[in-house]
Amino acid sequence: MWTTFRGKLYHTIVMSPRKAPVRGKAPVRGKAPRPSSSLRFSAVNLVLGGAGLLAIAIGYFLLAQGSITAAPILLVLGYVVLVPLALIL
Repeated sequence: MWTTFRGKLYHTIVMSPRKAPVRGKAPVRGKAPRPSSSLRFSAVNLVLGGAGLLAIAIGYFLLAQGSITAAPILLVLGYVVLVPLALIL
């Protein structure tokens, strides 16, 4: 029984014809689909984002210098007002 099984297994694995790989059409290379229009950034977004980053940088600089009034105001202005406006508008 073992020899018969072994012979069939050998015949199935080694002697079976190999199938050629399936070749389909190549993917079409063209323009990628455009993202939705709700994520377009304009010059207003760039200016607000830059102002927000500048306010945050100056706020951290003043915080390192020991300012306890101007630094928190600039940090809140940058994080809570300017950066969200740059993302929303």
